[in-house]
Amino acid sequence: MLNLKTALLDVRQMGEADRLTVAAGTPGAVLMENAGASVARAIARRWSPRRVTILCGPGNNGGDGFVTARHLVEAGWTVRLALLGPRERLKGEAHHHAERWTGAVESLAPAALEGAEMVVDAVFGAGLSRALEGPAAETLAAAARMGSQIVAIDVPSGVMGDTGGVLGAVPAVLTVTFCRKKPGHVLLPGRLLCGEVVVTDIGTPPSVLKTIAPNTFENDPAIWLAQLPQPEEGDNKYSRGHALVSGGYPMTGAARMAARAAARAGAGLTTIAVSEIALPIYAAALTSIMVRPIAAPDDFHRLLDDRRISAHLIGPGAGVGEETRSRALAMLGTGRATVLDADAITSFQDDPPALDRAIVGACVMTPHAGEFKRVFDASGDKLLRTRTAARRSGAVIVLKGADTVIASADGRAIINTNAPPTLATAGSGDVLSGIVLGLLAQGMEPFTAAAAAVWLHGAAATAFGPGLLAEDVPDLLPGVLQRLYDLQ
Repeated sequence: MLNLKTALLDVRQMGEADRLTVAAGTPGAVLMENAGASVARAIARRWSPRRVTILCGPGNNGGDGFVTARHLVEAGWTVRLALLGPRERLKGEAHHHAERWTGAVESLAPAALEGAEMVVDAVFGAGLSRALEGPAAETLAAAARMGSQIVAIDVPSGVMGDTGGVLGAVPAVLTVTFCRKKPGHVLLPGRLLCGEVVVTDIGTPPSVLKTIAPNTFENDPAIWLAQLPQPEEGDNKYSRGHALVSGGYPMTGAARMAARAAARAGAGLTTIAVSEIALPIYAAALTSIMVRPIAAPDDFHRLLDDRRISAHLIGPGAGVGEETRSRALAMLGTGRATVLDADAITSFQDDPPALDRAIVGACVMTPHAGEFKRVFDASGDKLLRTRTAARRSGAVIVLKGADTVIASADGRAIINTNAPPTLATAGSGDVLSGIVLGLLAQGMEPFTAAAAAVWLHGAAATAFGPGLLAEDVPDLLPGVLQRLYDLQ
C-alpha cells in the first residue's frame, strides 16, 4: 500500500468512506455539517464578508450548500440562496439541513445572481455523469460571464470526479473537497477548472481509508522517498549502477540528453552504444558519458552480455524500424530493467502482442499520447487506458502529459501534478526517460522509479523557470535531489 496521505478516492470509494464513517458512529448529518462548515471557513480565510449567492442542487452537494450558507450568515456575510427544484424534494441529511436554514430560498436561475460578488457552486458533486443543462447550466454560465468569483463544493458542477472530464462546468477560483481529492481534481481538463483545491477533514477515521485500500495516488515524494537511491560511503561506479542507452543516428541529441539525465539521476556509469558512423558526433559531445561503437548486430548482443550493465534505454532518436525493434527485443530478453520510449514503442505498431510477449523483466514504457495509441487501446479516460495498457503488457506505463499517469500491472496508479507548462518543449520526454533509466540502474523498483522520475522532471523544470530547454533539466537534478536527501 502506498502513502494514504496522497490517496485519491473515486466517487464510489468516497461514498464508501462516508458509509463506513456513519457505520462507525458518526451520523451523516454531522458529516454534512462538518463539510459545509469547512467550506465556510475556507471562504472566510480568503475573503472579507461580501454579497454571496449560494447555488444549491437537489442532493447532498446542495445540503452542503445550505450548511455553508448558515455559517457564512453567522460570520456576517450577506447570503442569497437559490435551489434547483422544489424544496420538498430534498431527502435525508440535505432535507435536515435545509430545514435549519431560516433565510429565503429562491429558484435557481440567473436572476438569483443579481448583486452577487461571489457565487458558491453547490449544485452537483463529483458523481454527475451527464452534461449540465437547464437552469443549472444557464446560471453557472451567467456567473462566469459576470466575472464572479466562484467557489465550488466538492468539484465544479460538471466536472466528472473519476475522470476529470468536463460536461459544461465553468472555472472556480477555489474548490473545497472532503477527506481526499478525487482523480477529477488532478486529471485534465477538470483540474484546470478547480482553481485552488483545499481538502478538509470532516471526521473520516483513518481506519476507513485502510479498509478501502485506494490504489490511485497523487504523485508526491512521500510515496517513494524512502526508496530513492542515495550515494553511500564505499560505493563505486558499478555499485551505483551502469546505465546503457542505445544511441540513434542521424538524430543524436535525444540519446545524449537521456544519457546525461541518467548520469545526473545518480547512475555511476553511463554508456551510449552507437553505430560507427555516429561515433565522432557522440564522442565529441560527451566527456564522462562513455561511447561504445557498434559495427555489427553481434557487437550489440555482446555488449548486453556484460552483467555489470544494470538497466537499458532505447527509443530517443532511435528511428522507427527493424533495427530498433531488434535492439529493444534484445534488451528485454536480458530480463534486466529496460526503458522503452518514443521510436522503440512505435517500432512495435504492426505487432503489439510481440512487445507484450517480450516483457519478461522490469520494464517501463514512457509514451506520449500519439505513441500510446499506436500500440495500446486509446479508448476510455486517461486513467483507465493507462491502467489497461499496464495490465496487458506487464510493464509500468508512463502516459505523458501535463497530467502524466503512471500505472503498474497490478492496478496501482499515480497521477503527477507538478509539471510546469515550460516542459512542453522538444526533448523533455527524452530527458524523462533518462531519469527513469538512472533510477532503475541504481536498483529502484520500476513503479516507484517511474513516479520519482516524473516528479523530479517537473521539480527541476520548475526550478529553472521561463525559457527552459530540455538540455537544462539534467543539470538541475542535483539540486532537487539534494533537497530530497535532506528530508530522508
